[in-house]
Amino acid sequence: MGVMSSSGKPSSSSPAKKTNKSKAQPDQLIARLSQDYPQFKFRPGKSAHWSPRFKAIFYNQSGEAHQRHCGILHELAHAILGHASYGGDFELIKLESEAWVLAAKLGKKYGIAISDDYIQNCLDTYRDWLHRRSTCPACGTHVLQKSTENYQCYNCQTSWHVTSGRFARPYRRQA
Repeated sequence: MGVMSSSGKPSSSSPAKKTNKSKAQPDQLIARLSQDYPQFKFRPGKSAHWSPRFKAIFYNQSGEAHQRHCGILHELAHAILGHASYGGDFELIKLESEAWVLAAKLGKKYGIAISDDYIQNCLDTYRDWLHRRSTCPACGTHVLQKSTENYQCYNCQTSWHVTSGRFARPYRRQA
């Protein structure tokens, strides 16, 4: 695995609060982070993600500034924590949780408030994804992952294959 994906889009039911506005401008934030973390590269990209292979944090330049800043800090947190791969769906959620905890701490240092509600909303996208993946297509029972790409229902013995790609995970869209 080479890339950790950000989940920093709030749903329309829980928009970012006005109190969560970022004080730093995007270019100023990138300049400060580049200076404070010279071991990492910060590059514009189509989506926010951490690439351990290139030691680069990619960020989307479009969209609302607060979301962009939160996403950059979240991906920086993956980099600082050394997140490079995961063995299963539950481990992915654990890595995402760890990254958001550190991102919130980094946010305080850089004047970017990341609320618990915002973090939980982002983590909900992963929880929703896991809920769908772990639901038996035959009987609806929720089960644990058997291997990286397989689930098996302990209730009806149905087995099913899932993609190993995180990018197949649907994100909540902002209205």
